[in-house]
Amino acid sequence: MVFHIDHLDDGRLVRWRRTAGGVTHTIDHEYTPRFYVGPRRAGASIDLRRLLTAYEQHPHVAGVSREQHRIGFRHGPSPVVAVDATHVEHIPTLARLAHDHAAAPVGDVACYNVDLSREFRYCLETGTDPTPSHPLRRCTLDADPTALGDGPLETLTVDGTTVTGATAIVETVAEALTTVDPDILICSTAAIVPALVALADHIDHPDLRLGRLPDAPVQQLAGRSTYDSYGRIGHSPARYNVPGRVIIDRANTFFHRETNLDGMIDLVSRSWKPLQELAWASIGNVLTAMQIRAATARDVLTPWHPWRPEFYKSMRTLHAADRGGFIFAPDPGFHETVYELDFSSLYPNIICTHNISPDAIRCDCHADRSDVPELGYAVCDRRGYLVDVLEPLIADRDAIKAEIAALRAADDADADRLEELEGRSSALKWILVACFGYQGFNNAKFGRIECHEAINAHAREILLTAKEQLEAGGWTVVHGIVDSIWVTPRDGVDQTDLESVAASISAAVGIRLEYEAAYDWVAFVPRTDGAGGTLTRYFGRRADGSGFKLRGIEARQRSTPPLIVDHQHACLERLDATRDPDAVLALLLTQIDRLAAGVDPTDLVIRTRVSQPASAYTQRTHTVAALERAAAAGLEVYPGQDVRFVVVDDTAGSADRVALAHEPIDRYDVDFYREQLVRATASILRPLGMDADAIRAAIADTRELPLSHWGNY
Repeated sequence: MVFHIDHLDDGRLVRWRRTAGGVTHTIDHEYTPRFYVGPRRAGASIDLRRLLTAYEQHPHVAGVSREQHRIGFRHGPSPVVAVDATHVEHIPTLARLAHDHAAAPVGDVACYNVDLSREFRYCLETGTDPTPSHPLRRCTLDADPTALGDGPLETLTVDGTTVTGATAIVETVAEALTTVDPDILICSTAAIVPALVALADHIDHPDLRLGRLPDAPVQQLAGRSTYDSYGRIGHSPARYNVPGRVIIDRANTFFHRETNLDGMIDLVSRSWKPLQELAWASIGNVLTAMQIRAATARDVLTPWHPWRPEFYKSMRTLHAADRGGFIFAPDPGFHETVYELDFSSLYPNIICTHNISPDAIRCDCHADRSDVPELGYAVCDRRGYLVDVLEPLIADRDAIKAEIAALRAADDADADRLEELEGRSSALKWILVACFGYQGFNNAKFGRIECHEAINAHAREILLTAKEQLEAGGWTVVHGIVDSIWVTPRDGVDQTDLESVAASISAAVGIRLEYEAAYDWVAFVPRTDGAGGTLTRYFGRRADGSGFKLRGIEARQRSTPPLIVDHQHACLERLDATRDPDAVLALLLTQIDRLAAGVDPTDLVIRTRVSQPASAYTQRTHTVAALERAAAAGLEVYPGQDVRFVVVDDTAGSADRVALAHEPIDRYDVDFYREQLVRATASILRPLGMDADAIRAAIADTRELPLSHWGNY
């Protein structure tokens, strides 16, 4: 099978295969990428002859034809113009000309299959499966980001061996490329690629050729960019292509970080996004590729700019539809003997069980039916395309999870097989997690808000059914959110065993309710205003001895320094052993003494994500100070990237407030980190009624300390 596809700047398209005998490549001389121009709505009047004539005369067009394709799942075939470009890079420019050539109102003209990624487009249009048929060889290249500044690269780690000096770096990489002959270059950052090219040129070393074609240089596919995803600022580094090899940029890959290579290759086989493109793709991007494959199988074109007006709704229906999922607010405090139950892939299973799909929801053929609770939407009996996409994922993940459980129970488990299965299970989990929210995403190629509303309506009904049956079985629901429910035995009442209740609920709703975990205790953190518990801040001790489950508290937050994380874990252990707030406070006092005496500054490093340029911040935050310090050192930090620092003087109003993590650090602000310790302790003790103010008062009452105790060491 093909594992990599190069679209070279000179127009060549090269396909690469790993076989038992080595790597082979072929050049496809016939392929021309294609997009379509047609009506946005069935029946819209467009002068296709004029479009044909205009595109025939364009120098970047290899051919045009008139064809019939479906422009949406709810439409039959419509006449469209198919345009073959001379190179994939010309497609967006050619598509923008469609409105000028169509001689029709702008709203009547639409382009299709325009913004497909390069390698995925080739696989989709030619029926090429990009799943590797043999294990791929790998080489890892690691460099400290601070070493990739304006000057030449001075230190690089190649497959675990660190080398220093320009000549040593180039020769070591050249030797690895020769002896290993890797199919994949796994880089700590893709910036290593141009840095190596520049380094070889700098020392005039002709033997370093990163790619497998002597006459094809490294390509830059995209520049760096900043994006906003669900309110979170992210940074996408520049992307590069090395002919004949896959680049995996660990600084810009979700799936390599959250799964493993086996999980990624599993998704390659399902989405037909080749490995390099899948490495930098988002969850939604991969899910969209799967949906595009399903649409293509139905001869449905993929819109460039989705346009799906919301169906008319009465005010009553709109109010009911806008409610979201059902939540049982947690009962704040400390709860002994708690059980957690989860619905298996709740939202994907709702989609498949109830045929919730953009092409099935609110169909005209069953308009007199009310299939969605509360909303009254009809759902077509014809199987929706989204069910075809998700049902195999659900079934395969269930089978993988069953095999994982069997392997873990075996005395002689195959560790490699277990790692493979866990990677595949995790990869499928992320796709299933995204499928619900993507239906409500404005830019989703095939989403529809009514699907999002219908899924929520079914989920609310399911959670209510589960609550009623659990309570009838003698259990008290202490928390419930999305697809999880936490219960405790009700005092003075005989309980029906949870396995029986779960089986009854599963039969009633058509989706399996699974026993997830038992806890010796769970603590739900109160809201700061005292009005109930926070939905996603809790912690508890698992009854099977596997440790704690943490959500929302400092130890789970990526910005928290290691010292604070370790302290919070120690507080949890002390609370578990004693159930005594005073014992936890004693631990806090010990940690404060240790902090004042001197700790390793690397344990105090804070990592924050930059959301905007330093000049755009209105407050003098630690992040601003770190950015100013980085700029003074000639380091570029872009919105969406992380900055790591230690607070050395929180009273300073300049870059001297912090020190960057890679700098020599000989001091830190004890007062600042003492307050972080207090707040982390408060997160543990608030369910027992002790907040940060009470902790500060308790510390003050315990002993009086000289002012010098809190000074910088």
